[in-house]
Amino acid sequence: MFEIFGDQALPALIKTVGYLGIFSIVFAESGLFFGFFLPGDSLLFTAGFLASQGFLNIYYLLIIMFLAAVLGDNAGYAFGRKVGHKIFSKEDSIFFHKDNLVKAEKFYEKYGAITIILSRFIPIVRTFAPIVAGAGKMEYRQFLSYNIIGGLLWTVTMTLAGFFLVKIFPGIEQHLTLIVIIIVVISLLFPAIHLLKEKLNSKK
Repeated sequence: MFEIFGDQALPALIKTVGYLGIFSIVFAESGLFFGFFLPGDSLLFTAGFLASQGFLNIYYLLIIMFLAAVLGDNAGYAFGRKVGHKIFSKEDSIFFHKDNLVKAEKFYEKYGAITIILSRFIPIVRTFAPIVAGAGKMEYRQFLSYNIIGGLLWTVTMTLAGFFLVKIFPGIEQHLTLIVIIIVVISLLFPAIHLLKEKLNSKK
């Protein structure tokens, strides 16, 4: 799966699609059920890095990513609110796997409304959490509050991490591919541990 990060593919993609493309990717990954496979964390980090190199404006970037994250979650919530739990009976397809939705629902049941914030930093779960919140009829004002907080924390921390890392460690840009891979591995570590615990508990 890491081939997509090799040979500066992700930086090249960002340079090609520009602000509109970045907005679209973050929007889709934040709340559209087919966006779970998109590179959320690594995209934010790499875009922040490119901003530090002058390819993007960091202020425009932060605003665009924040809006995309919040609006994407709102779209997911609205979809879940409209469709409800009918979506759980939907057949699996290339872009939809019911298991991902079930994982998000279990995460939501365990952590409650704060899932909207926590899920921002967990791939796959962050895509389906707003859909589950909508299907579960979570009160919209509460959802929006957590959505804004989570969207702000996620976009700012990940983007500024990429922006300032090269300034703190000069020359580290030569290892950008490795750093992005590490980010992907770390972001997948939490759901992997969570899944392992569930399997161990089910055997007891």
